[in-house]
Amino acid sequence: MDPPAPDRVEAALTYSRRGPARPLAATAAPGSPTHYPRGETERRTVAIRDARPLVGDLSLDAHGFLLVRHETRVRDFHDGAERARVYDAEIAELVAALSGAVRVLVFDHTLRHGDEAVQRAKGLREPVEIIHNDYTDWSGPERVRDLLPGEAQALLGRRFAIIQVWRPMQPVVLRHPLAVCDARTIAAADLIATERRHPHRVGEIYHLAYNPAHRWHYVPALRRDEAIVFKTYDSATDGRARFTAHAAFDDPATPPDAPPRESIEARALAFFGGA
Repeated sequence: MDPPAPDRVEAALTYSRRGPARPLAATAAPGSPTHYPRGETERRTVAIRDARPLVGDLSLDAHGFLLVRHETRVRDFHDGAERARVYDAEIAELVAALSGAVRVLVFDHTLRHGDEAVQRAKGLREPVEIIHNDYTDWSGPERVRDLLPGEAQALLGRRFAIIQVWRPMQPVVLRHPLAVCDARTIAAADLIATERRHPHRVGEIYHLAYNPAHRWHYVPALRRDEAIVFKTYDSATDGRARFTAHAAFDDPATPPDAPPRESIEARALAFFGGA
């Protein structure tokens, strides 16, 4: 492991282990925690580097993630009507500009809070500490079939991606920041297909097995006018980033009086021209 340096922290991340049974994650209604009734995990201490010095070098198709400056006109992320009216258009424009997509459909938002009482009261999700990637080779295309059944056959005949945008709902995130893994350091053998049960459908995500080659990054003190943009699926198999594993973690540099994390992640389908 690299020695500690000012541009990184050493912290524990929660990896998964391969076992005899397929792992399972079950999600109840918002405000209820995600349960992991099947699957083994392990904690590994790794170096997590500050992504800010790398901003000019990061690439969505190489590293799988970007840090961008992104102002939003949203005043209250808890207002679903405002999210639909204002934020969806902002995210669609951002994803198109960063990826080159010719069509973008924002289809989901997940609001998270680090305080369990607030989660229950407001129907919010918890920060997820198990390393995961939200879609797999199966569930990426299946999401298109679910959301756009009449167009799916034609749309799946050309390249598409699922891109997520993660930002604070509060002025700055100090507790439970998001760690993202450089997609170039993830081997296919590291990905563990995990069943994901939602109240009204069954999906599939990847958990991640430990590999010392992984290179982790985070953005200390991420502000509300910034966003981490990362790719969780790409249908292209030409060597570009396809999956970007990520997780919340306990930053040892967090001030003791730091407030709980409040964040929102938007998910978007990005469709590209050509075959």
